Amino acid sequence: MPAASDTILRTFLVVVDETEEMRSALRYACQRARHTGGQVALLHVVPPPEFQHFAGVGRRMQEEARQAAEERLTALAGEVYDISGHTAALYVRDGKAADELMALLDEEPSITVLVLAAGTGPDGPGPLISALTGRLSSRLRLPLTIVPGGLSDGEIDAVS
Repeated sequence: MPAASDTILRTFLVVVDETEEMRSALRYACQRARHTGGQVALLHVVPPPEFQHFAGVGRRMQEEARQAAEERLTALAGEVYDISGHTAALYVRDGKAADELMALLDEEPSITVLVLAAGTGPDGPGPLISALTGRLSSRLRLPLTIVPGGLSDGEIDAVS
């Protein structure tokens, strides 16, 4: 039997964005972490600014977006602690969501499960899920859990 210090925590990674369904992924990950003695990690990817005509303006926009991302993660970390009982690991990256997610997964072997929620609208599950179940599926080294975005908190709690 491994010593307590050798125990590997199951880490559930949630990609934070502004969609309503992200909250379903967050709740599911928190409940699974609570029930399994694991922890939650949160990733917020700040996209590159679309307007780059003036370098100073683009840089300022990027700084403001990064600060907003850090504030959002801090607020969500409080929710993670309230639900799971553990402090969340926080990651902020700049770039394209799929690229930064894959880079983080390559760099952090402690992340053991990726939890995303599917969009409920007519546009499909979302670009990240589409990429991960399509062109990037062969690069995944861990399980991908897709939570239906329309589940209520009670329904999520019942299955997690």
